[in-house]
Amino acid sequence: MTVAKKVNFKKPDWLRKKLVPTAQKEMEALLGKHGLHTICQEAKCPNISECYAKKNATFLILGNICTRRCTYCNVHTGKPTEVDIAEVDGVTESVLKLGLKFVVITSPARDDLKDGGAQQFYRVTKNILEKSPGTQVEILIPDFQAKEDSLKTVVDSGAVIIGHNVETVPSLYRVRKNASYKRSLQVLKRLKELGGDKIKTKSALMVGLGETEEEMVQVFKDLLEVGCKFLSIGQYLAPSGDYETVKEFIKPEQFERYKQIALDLGFDFVHSTPYARSSYLAHEYLSNEKNTI
Repeated sequence: MTVAKKVNFKKPDWLRKKLVPTAQKEMEALLGKHGLHTICQEAKCPNISECYAKKNATFLILGNICTRRCTYCNVHTGKPTEVDIAEVDGVTESVLKLGLKFVVITSPARDDLKDGGAQQFYRVTKNILEKSPGTQVEILIPDFQAKEDSLKTVVDSGAVIIGHNVETVPSLYRVRKNASYKRSLQVLKRLKELGGDKIKTKSALMVGLGETEEEMVQVFKDLLEVGCKFLSIGQYLAPSGDYETVKEFIKPEQFERYKQIALDLGFDFVHSTPYARSSYLAHEYLSNEKNTI
């Protein structure tokens, strides 16, 4: 793998975010008590302290080791641990403790598992819904290698939103190891076919890797063609100099332009800001459909 050089230009003012370290420490203490992980921690998300201050977190199930080595992602890669059934109750207890009404569940890619981890998504989601019936669950899944049984399992979990991120435009798919743009679209299409009106599908794109507006608009159209109506667009930020280089810091007005284009094309809800991530302010997608937040 070619190691990217460290970006040699400073972040612009619009990418300077205020941290809330006290809230972050409190949330991490609670998660640590149950031996849980969040994608917020593993991916070094820039929104971590803001979300933790609001008692929002995206729980990372199936461990914190990924079987793929994408060159933009900070999640550890290597040999994963065995599936921990205890995390099913651990996540639910944390949800109850925090009084969460909307929960996001995700995982690293687990190509070592026959079902890619779909059963664990099902168990966690069902357990939350059973013990906290007032809570809604969104799940953000890897591609499960497009296995039909795995996709049906997560559709039957009771999640109201199922997300799968295409991440970037087809010409830049070298950054997604062991993934393909066509397969990701196939996954989103099959999820919608299996779930019908009972679920919404969602995807996310990062910008600043060298994509063009024309390429972005084509991805918008491709997502709509497979029934995906929720979208987030955010600035790619390299976790360190060992990852893909940021080619450009996209200006806020371009994010606004992307949002308006996507809404005009037919998306129900779009978060498009420099700090938007697929799970950022996730509860707003259902409550603000057709709005232009």
